[in-house]
Amino acid sequence: MGTMLVTGAGRGIGACIARIAAREGWSVAVNYRQSKDQALALAAGIEAAGGSAICVQADISDETQVVDMFRTIDDALGPVDALVNNAAIDHSAAVADSEVADLQRVLDTNLIGAWVCAREAVRRMSTARGGTGGVIVNISSLSAKTGGLPSDVMYAASKGAMDSFTLGLAKEVGKEGIRVVAVRPGITRTDIFDAYEGGIERVNRIAEETTAIGRIAEPEEVAELAVWLASDKASYVTATLYDISAGR
Repeated sequence: MGTMLVTGAGRGIGACIARIAAREGWSVAVNYRQSKDQALALAAGIEAAGGSAICVQADISDETQVVDMFRTIDDALGPVDALVNNAAIDHSAAVADSEVADLQRVLDTNLIGAWVCAREAVRRMSTARGGTGGVIVNISSLSAKTGGLPSDVMYAASKGAMDSFTLGLAKEVGKEGIRVVAVRPGITRTDIFDAYEGGIERVNRIAEETTAIGRIAEPEEVAELAVWLASDKASYVTATLYDISAGR
C-alpha cells in the first residue's frame, strides 16, 4: 500500500486511522505533539499485530518541525504516499470574548500546519516532480458548514478554510497524480470536548437532539471512511467533501 503519515495520531480519530490503515497494509508514521505514551503504545500494537509503524514527534504549527518530520519518514519508511491531515486544536470562546492570539494558535495548527504538511507531501508525491502520485485526506469538520457548536467559531472558521484549501489543491495537483479530499465528521466522541462547557455529557445530548439516528459518532466510524478514501478503491474521488454526520 505504501507509506501513510497521520498527523495528531496519538489519540482519537487519528489513532483509529493509523490502526485501521496498518491493518489494511499501510506502513504508518504516527505523528504526535505531546501524546508520546499513547503514540508509542499505538505503534507497538501495530507492530505486534504484524504491521509497520514508527512514531514521529512534531508540532505541525512549526514549519521547521514539519520539514524535519517528513525527512525522518523519508529515511525510515520512504516518501509519503498518503497524508492524513488530522491534527487540530480548539479554543472555546465567544467572538466578543476572544483574543487574536487564540485565533492565531488555532489557525497555526488547523490550517497553516495542514498546509505545510500538504506542501511537503506534494513535493514528494507529484509526478511532475519525480513522484509516483498519492492522496491527501484532510480531516475537516461539519462545523465548516454549520458554524460549529456555541462558542466554537474559531474551530469552525479554521475548518471552513480547510475545505476551500481541499478543493483548490485538488484542482491544482490532480493532473500530477494526487487526489485531495476532506472528511467532515459531525459530533464525534473525542477528548477535544473535555474543555468544552458541559463536557461530553452536553455534547451527547446535542447529538441525541440533532442527528437522525440520535447518537454521537465513534472515532472508528470516521476512520474507516478516511482509510477508504486513501485507498485505490476511491481512485476516482477527488475535490470532494465527505460529510459523516448522521444527517445533522
